[in-house]
Amino acid sequence: MATLRELKGRIGSVASSEKITGAMKMISSAKMHKAEQSLRRLLPFRTQIESIIGNLLTADADFSSPLLEARQIKNVSVVVFGSDDGLCGAYNVNIFKQLLQHLDSLRKKYGQDVTFSIYPVGAKMLKAVSKIAINGIDVVTAEGVDSKTTGDGVRVFVDELQARFLSGDTDKVDILYMSFKSISRQRPVAEQLLPVVAETFSANDVTPSLRPYIFEPDATTIFRSVLPMFIMAVMQDVFTENRASEQAARVMAMQSANDNARKLLDELQLEYNKLRQQSITTELLDILGGQVR
Repeated sequence: MATLRELKGRIGSVASSEKITGAMKMISSAKMHKAEQSLRRLLPFRTQIESIIGNLLTADADFSSPLLEARQIKNVSVVVFGSDDGLCGAYNVNIFKQLLQHLDSLRKKYGQDVTFSIYPVGAKMLKAVSKIAINGIDVVTAEGVDSKTTGDGVRVFVDELQARFLSGDTDKVDILYMSFKSISRQRPVAEQLLPVVAETFSANDVTPSLRPYIFEPDATTIFRSVLPMFIMAVMQDVFTENRASEQAARVMAMQSANDNARKLLDELQLEYNKLRQQSITTELLDILGGQVR
């Protein structure tokens, strides 16, 4: 049975843990709101460019772009987004499970001979995917790219993926990430980044207007200028969504840890009060016993 001193020490330790988890929750919440604001700023641009390209892809015009080239699938590159830091619950585990399901579905669709190049974003995801680096699965580490990458870092990464696709090293590029819906709801999403297809826009509720277009100077020149912008916009958005989802998962994890610490603190405090009451009762009985004698 624990002594009063031991219980007091445990109460102090749990109380400190409660303060720490509470502080971490506040920090993660602030980071999540910052990422959420960035998403709001990016959304109009991505929505507009998706609408424009979605309409152009369905327009009656002759155009060509190497980023639209569909070919026989022999190698698929999958960019899977996770976190660099821990304490975010089952966030990385859920994404990793989704990755395994996605790889299985690709094998069923393109055959068992298809090979994969996995680009993990985030140290935790790199550690997870390294366990499946077997025959047919190659783990590629993009230098200088992590879950916190922004701006020029994202651009360099996108250029690398496009170069691999254009050179024929990979025939398809997919992105797998946790889409941010709210602080309590994130949804795993798998999207095709390359080659760019019309289904990408219809999947995002972009409805082509089917109006006639006049292209100036010509459709091919416009496409070859706009499509890289679209791919960059998508990747910027995904990096931001990943950060928002990670922090939302961490907020929920810290909230759960804080609630558990509070519950344990109440139980320890109750046990401490009972033990203290017993100690006082015992001392009173000893005093009364001495007076009687």
